Amino acid sequence: MKRIELFEIGIDNISMEETFNVIEQLIKKKKPSLVVTPNVHHINILKNDDEFKKIYRQASMALPDSTPLIWASKLLGTPLKEKVAGSDLLPSFCKIAARKRYELFFLGSGPSIAKKAANILTKKYPGLKIVGTYSPPFGFENDEDENRKIVAMIKKCTPDVLFVGLGPPKQEKWIWRYKDEINVPVSIAVGASFDFVAGNVKRAPKWMQHIGFEWFFRLCQEPRRLWKRYLVGNIMFLWLVLKEFIKSD
Repeated sequence: MKRIELFEIGIDNISMEETFNVIEQLIKKKKPSLVVTPNVHHINILKNDDEFKKIYRQASMALPDSTPLIWASKLLGTPLKEKVAGSDLLPSFCKIAARKRYELFFLGSGPSIAKKAANILTKKYPGLKIVGTYSPPFGFENDEDENRKIVAMIKKCTPDVLFVGLGPPKQEKWIWRYKDEINVPVSIAVGASFDFVAGNVKRAPKWMQHIGFEWFFRLCQEPRRLWKRYLVGNIMFLWLVLKEFIKSD
């Protein structure tokens, strides 16, 4: 697995199939590991958040979860082979988990969304064992009692893989803070993936994903919440790419 240096972090040049193999290797090692899924929004946050950047640099895997990120890597002369989106990884790995009897836990999203996603996936993949789900209340990360409750819940369930959908950088920081205590072999930050599976948020059509316009589809769905992330964020990212291009020239 080759790691490419882009935007001051390492991103793994890896396919989806190779990702599954590495996750299974990490499960067998039984040592707590973190898998992150960098996209344009994450790259923009990293520039002003040293803690987030440090976590990214120490993650076991950093999967390229963005078509524009793939384009940028090619422009900068360090091409990534393919997009490995967390939203594709979640259901695809559930299929593998059902066959190989891996146990999963879903943490995140709005009230009952993680549970709804779990119900949909267990019906789709007979034999899939999701040993627990929990959607924490808003602001839970600042409530020590709530965090102790979540840690105890996960430890009791002893999953092989923990999927966390809390949005960046909250999900990565929460995993990093508690990963040794919960002692889950693989924790994967997957953003809005539970919402997509549950149908709470509609995902862009495949053709829009392929041309790098998934962000535009999401912006049209939630303009008030996402306008700054995408309209301002995309300009920031283009500026970062330009600076990297000039630096590498």
